[in-house]
Amino acid sequence: MIDKRLLKEASKTRFYLVLTIGLGMVTGLIVVWQAKVLASIVSQVFINQYQLAQVQTLLIILLGLIFIRALLAWYSEINAHRVAARIKAELRQRLLEQLFQLGPVQVRGERTGELTNLLVEGIEALEDYFAGYIPQLVLAVAVPLTVLLFVLPIDRTSGLILLLTAPLIPLFMILIGQWADHLTKRQWHVLSRMSAHFLDVLQGLTTLKLFGRSKDQIRVIGRISAEFRQTTMGVLRVAFLSALVLELLATISTALVAVGLGLNLIYDRITFEKAFFLLLLAPEFYWPLRLLGAKFHAGMNGVQAANRIFEILDQPVQTSTAKVQGASLNQQRIHLSFEKVHFSYDQTAEIVKGVSFDLGPGQKVALVGPSGAGKSTLANLLMGYIQPTKGLIRVNGLPLESLAGQEWRQLVALVPQTPYLFYGTVAENILFGRPGATEAEVRAAAHRAGAQEFIEKLPQGYDTPVGEQGLKLSGGQAQRLAIARAFLKNAPVLVLDEATAGLDLSTELAVQGAMKRLMEGRTVFIIAHRLATIYDANHILVLNEGRIVEEGQHQKLLEQKKLYYDLVRAYGGCQE
Repeated sequence: MIDKRLLKEASKTRFYLVLTIGLGMVTGLIVVWQAKVLASIVSQVFINQYQLAQVQTLLIILLGLIFIRALLAWYSEINAHRVAARIKAELRQRLLEQLFQLGPVQVRGERTGELTNLLVEGIEALEDYFAGYIPQLVLAVAVPLTVLLFVLPIDRTSGLILLLTAPLIPLFMILIGQWADHLTKRQWHVLSRMSAHFLDVLQGLTTLKLFGRSKDQIRVIGRISAEFRQTTMGVLRVAFLSALVLELLATISTALVAVGLGLNLIYDRITFEKAFFLLLLAPEFYWPLRLLGAKFHAGMNGVQAANRIFEILDQPVQTSTAKVQGASLNQQRIHLSFEKVHFSYDQTAEIVKGVSFDLGPGQKVALVGPSGAGKSTLANLLMGYIQPTKGLIRVNGLPLESLAGQEWRQLVALVPQTPYLFYGTVAENILFGRPGATEAEVRAAAHRAGAQEFIEKLPQGYDTPVGEQGLKLSGGQAQRLAIARAFLKNAPVLVLDEATAGLDLSTELAVQGAMKRLMEGRTVFIIAHRLATIYDANHILVLNEGRIVEEGQHQKLLEQKKLYYDLVRAYGGCQE
C-alpha cells in the first residue's frame, strides 16, 4: 500500500523521516546486543554457575540497553508524529487554499458536510499513515535483514527458516489487504455521506419541521449510521483476521526455529548460549513485520482519505496571469468593459453568448432578464471567480485576467441577495469589510447603512452574537449589516445581486435608502428582479438566454414594448 503522492508529501520532511527510520535501525542493533547480553547472562548463571557479583557488569549493561531502547523508541515515535503533524498542517493549508482558489462557483457542487469531514477527519486519518505505516514499512525490511546478518553465521538452518517464512507475512497481509481495501473505501464513503447529510439536516431543520419531515430524517440518519457501523465492523473483522494470521505465522515460525535449535543442542552442534541468543532473536525478527500488519489497516484509512484530498487538489484552477497589481489602478475611477464575452461551464452549452457593454466611472448599469438568463454568471465573471471562455473583460483598459484576483476583489464590494453572516458578534461581521478598521469606523459604517438603530436595541449592542448565518436577525437586518460591510470596505466598484429580493415593502424601502447612499460616487453593477430598484440606472441591459437583447434607459425600453416591457408589466405595471 504505497501511495506515490503521499510519499512525495513525506519527502518534504525528509530529515525527520530519515531520523525516525535511523533511530529504528539503531534500535534493531540494540535489540541484537540486548539478546546477546541476556543470553550470556543466562548461560553463565545456569551453565557455568556464576554468582551475582560475576554477572553484575553484564546486568548493568543489560539494564542500560533496555533503557536506551525505550528512550530511542520514545524519541522515534515523537519524530514520527512530528513528521505527520507537519504534513497534515501543510496538506490542510493547501486544501483550504485550493478551495479558496476554486472559488464559490467551482466549489458549489461539493457538499459542505463532506468537505468539513475531509478537512478534519480526512486529514487526521493521515496520522497513522505517516507516523506509523511509512516508518514501519522501512523497519520491516531493515530490522529483519539486520537480524539475519547475525543469525546466518551462527546457524544456517535457523536463518533459512527465518528467510523462507518472513515473506509469508507480507504476502498474507497484501491478500487480506485487498479484501479490506474495498471495505475501507465503502467505510470512508459512508462516513462522508453521513457527515454531509447530517449537516444538511441541521441547516434545513426549519424546513423539515415546517413540513413535518424531521422524524423521517431521524430514521434516515439512523439507517446511514447503521450502515456505517456495519461497514466499520466489517473492516475491524478483517483487521482482526489479519492480526490472527500474522500472529499465527510468526508463532509457528518461531516454534520451528526453536525445534531446530533444540535438535542442534541435543546433537551438540551448537552451544547453549548461541542457541538461546538465536531463540531470543527469532521473535524480534518477526516483530517489525507483525507491527507492519497492524499499521497496514490503520494506514488504509489515510490512503482512502488521501484519494479524495488529491481529487480536490488536482482540480484545475482558473488562474490569472497576475502581471499587474490592483494597487497600480486608479482606484477612484474604475472603467469596466465586457468585449464579446462568452462563458460555458462544461464547454458545451454556453451560458453567456457574446455579451458586450461598458460601465464608466460613477455609472450605474442594471442587468435584468428572466431566471436562467445568465445574470449571476456575469456577476461571477466580473468578480473574477470564473474566466471567460472567449472574449475579454477590461478594467481601465487592462485585461481582468492580468490582475491579481484577490487584489481586484479588494476593489469590489458585493451586497448579495442573502448575505452570509458568520458565527460571531455584530461588530465582527461588519469588520469583514475591512478587518483593520477602528470601532468608530465600524459604528460610522453601521450608521450610514441604517443599521445603528436596531444594533443599539440588541442585548449587547455591537457585541451581540448573531449566530451562524445570522439566525438571530431578520432578513432586512442582515442585509443592512451587509451594506455596512460595503460602506466599511469603501470599494470603488459595487455589485448588487438581488439585494432587496425577499424583503417586505417597508424593509425594502429602508434598505433601498441605505443602498442609494452606498451607490453615491461608485461604479455600480446591479442585478435585479424587482425592477423598481433600477428605474434610475444610467443604462439597463436586458439579458435573455445569455445574450443582450435590449439596452437603454427605462423610458426608452418601455417604448420599444419588447421583453423589458413585458417584465415591467409582469412586475406590476408600466410606469409610462
